[in-house]
Amino acid sequence: QVQLVESGGGLVQAGGSLRLSCTASERTFSTYAMGWFRQAPGKEREFVAAIRWSGGSPYYADSVKGRFIISRDNAKNTVYLQMDSLKPEDTAVYYCAAGSVISEYEVAYKYWGQGTQVTVSS
Repeated sequence: QVQLVESGGGLVQAGGSLRLSCTASERTFSTYAMGWFRQAPGKEREFVAAIRWSGGSPYYADSVKGRFIISRDNAKNTVYLQMDSLKPEDTAVYYCAAGSVISEYEVAYKYWGQGTQVTVSS
């Protein structure tokens, strides 16, 4: 059982930046693809970004491409989401997830964190 704990959320003004972290409890973290998803109030959870176990082939939702960067440090069992040029529409609870394959679909991920709130004020 892999436990994931997100951190780094908070309140930021539009145009600002935040870096989210997600740390795993197991060393097997390095074998998992990792994804970030988000859920805004009243909306379904949506894909944000994903990265392979090796750190290669990151890809992004169109809504965040060019503004967000996903990366990982397997030595620290941690995946990051650097968020720049934040917009009010980025306001959501952000979740990290671990799965055996990289995917934009939730069903591909077996383990999920509890989420961290990101609020972007206008």
